[in-house]
Amino acid sequence: MKTLIYIGNKSGVSKRANLSSIDVLAPLLVKAGYTVYSASKSENRVVRLVSMLWTCFKYRKKADYVLIDTYSTLNFYYAFFVSQLCQVLKLKYLPILHGGNLPERLKSSSNLSKSIFNNAYINVAPSMFIKSKFEASGFNNVINIPNSIELKNYPFKERTFDSIKLLWVRSFSKIYNPLLAIDVMKAFENEYIKVKLCMVGPDNDGTLQDAKKYADKLDVDVRFTGKLSKKEWIELSKEYNIFINTTNFDNMPVSVIEAMALGLPVISTNVGGMPFLIENDKSGILVKPNSSEAFVESIKKLSSSEDYAQNIIQEARLNTEKLDWEIVKKQWIKVLK
Repeated sequence: MKTLIYIGNKSGVSKRANLSSIDVLAPLLVKAGYTVYSASKSENRVVRLVSMLWTCFKYRKKADYVLIDTYSTLNFYYAFFVSQLCQVLKLKYLPILHGGNLPERLKSSSNLSKSIFNNAYINVAPSMFIKSKFEASGFNNVINIPNSIELKNYPFKERTFDSIKLLWVRSFSKIYNPLLAIDVMKAFENEYIKVKLCMVGPDNDGTLQDAKKYADKLDVDVRFTGKLSKKEWIELSKEYNIFINTTNFDNMPVSVIEAMALGLPVISTNVGGMPFLIENDKSGILVKPNSSEAFVESIKKLSSSEDYAQNIIQEARLNTEKLDWEIVKKQWIKVLK
């Protein structure tokens, strides 16, 4: 098997972030037989970048490919510097295109983007949304390999809808618009409809504290758990019956795939890659962003029609079966031949 260097933000050890792509994919590649050297777990930005560059240099003679998790914000610059070193060292590198706002980065950092992506061995887009946006910007060396889960770890549970119990799982960041979930709960209470809301995830940019203050201001009783392990939140999910995704930007969020696998019907804002993951009214419900009214209407529709809800749940589970690692793994093996 091949030897890989995997560059990304190893956030699993941090209390301030959920598991990132490198935390999930790197161990799966190891299980598939690859040797993987990865970086970086440092929370200091400068140390992290130095660690990434050093790892590439240290294993330059062993590595067949370098995988680079690529996002639209600060991590974009990590990807740029690592890609430049790979070009100097003549290492084949594969940017993995995360982040629903990457298309905007292609515009705002056009020259840097061309330097990274035109010189890549191949660019890997987890969603067809990102693939289509890159191709529209003139990048032709892009393939789609979707985010995946190990389906065996997600026990399907049948849900009933005699009451409304909402689950939100994400890191607390402004781009994910968590305050909208609180607005949804308040809208129900204004109609004297009792609703539960649980919000799971670590604080990324101070938004968790904002959300707690906002819930207090609106006088709604939201359950905030902080960061949970995968096993912990999957167990917690058994208590809830609808998953809401309130984000303003998105690509192909693993948390949504996980919810679909668990039997939770998903209501999501219709942004970024979401319509490529969810077919509206078939495998989930898509609503306009930043609209508590749209969420409330869709939640009522789900909870009042058993057949409608169960059809969505079953279709969503079938879709996640196509995203099982045992299937997606074959696509990685083909690329890393």
